[in-house]
Amino acid sequence: MLLVLSGGMDSTTMLYEFAPRIAAGVTFQYGSNHNRREARCARLNCERLGIEWIEIDLGFMGRHFESSLLSGGDAIPEGNYDDDNMRSTMVPFRNGIMLAVAAGLAESRGLSGVMIANHAGDHAIYPDCRPAFVEAMAGAIAAGTYEGLRLEAPYTGLTKAEIARRGRDLGVDYRLTYSCYKGGPTHCGKCGTCVERAEALREAGIEIDDLHTIYEQ
Repeated sequence: MLLVLSGGMDSTTMLYEFAPRIAAGVTFQYGSNHNRREARCARLNCERLGIEWIEIDLGFMGRHFESSLLSGGDAIPEGNYDDDNMRSTMVPFRNGIMLAVAAGLAESRGLSGVMIANHAGDHAIYPDCRPAFVEAMAGAIAAGTYEGLRLEAPYTGLTKAEIARRGRDLGVDYRLTYSCYKGGPTHCGKCGTCVERAEALREAGIEIDDLHTIYEQ
């Protein structure tokens, strides 16, 4: 399987949980504020597990799409992850574009399918994380590939705290993940994804010091 690996908490947990089945992780550079720091974390975790890491440039999204996630850290709203203002962080059809590229890459490499780490907390904000979208994309990927590639999204019904508990049990070092939508050297603690991250880690009983410099290595 090929995993769409951002370098954030969810896809990194999936990388560790399903490592025996994952042939490679693919990270897309699409111009988001936090892309560069996430990508470094993705690479480091693949290296730890001996899994191939692939980086693909989707820079056209950053140049032509409208989203506060593509407009610099000051454009990112602060507050809870489920607040209406977080809708400004939606990058139009991001997961659809990435999954299409990932499916082509997986078929080119003779792999059985693609994995994505969307979760239940995303459903209210992002249409391309919802069960209906996953089901539709799974059908398109299967119908559009000779071998009927699969799309697997095993975290679709899980909360971020439930994912964090899985990672805790797997020994995932969440200091080697990055989530802040503002994209600074440490998590700002104020944007929606930072708030959600902190709540999930706290619910899972995980203490983390965000003042490390792993993102710069």
